[in-house]
Amino acid sequence: MRELGRDRLPPDSMDFQTSAQQACYERISPWMYELFGGGVLTFGDEPLFIINFGSAVTSTRVMPWEGDDALITTRSYVVTDVEITPDLAYYLLRENNGIRFGRFALDSENDVVFEHSLVGSTCDQIELAYSVNTVVKLADDYDDEIVNRWGGKRALDRWSAW
Repeated sequence: MRELGRDRLPPDSMDFQTSAQQACYERISPWMYELFGGGVLTFGDEPLFIINFGSAVTSTRVMPWEGDDALITTRSYVVTDVEITPDLAYYLLRENNGIRFGRFALDSENDVVFEHSLVGSTCDQIELAYSVNTVVKLADDYDDEIVNRWGGKRALDRWSAW
């Protein structure tokens, strides 16, 4: 893992699956630096950006989509190692109803995540900023409440233990 702005690897060292994915990554990469500065981390071999904000950790990944486009998905692990009770599931669904951009979901390990996706070919810098900021801020706002009410660990707490 490397901090953006230091030791940047050329895009040809990345594992792009399509030219649309590569074009999207190359377009948004400078925006990520401008928006989040030295707080952004990247991996040299995949189109992925990591941002920390408060107790939230957010990843923004550029993936191939629909053959000739890309999808920019920003995801934050809100709470891990939590028992998914009917009460928690109901809470997340009700909260989704009031959130305009993004959604709560459960991943394959029943961790609570929050994510938002944008179409790569039409995304501009303002949309990207709003999407990433919304995900990371909502994750940071909700993680303490969920842990206090239902248990589990905030993502940052779980990863800092490694």
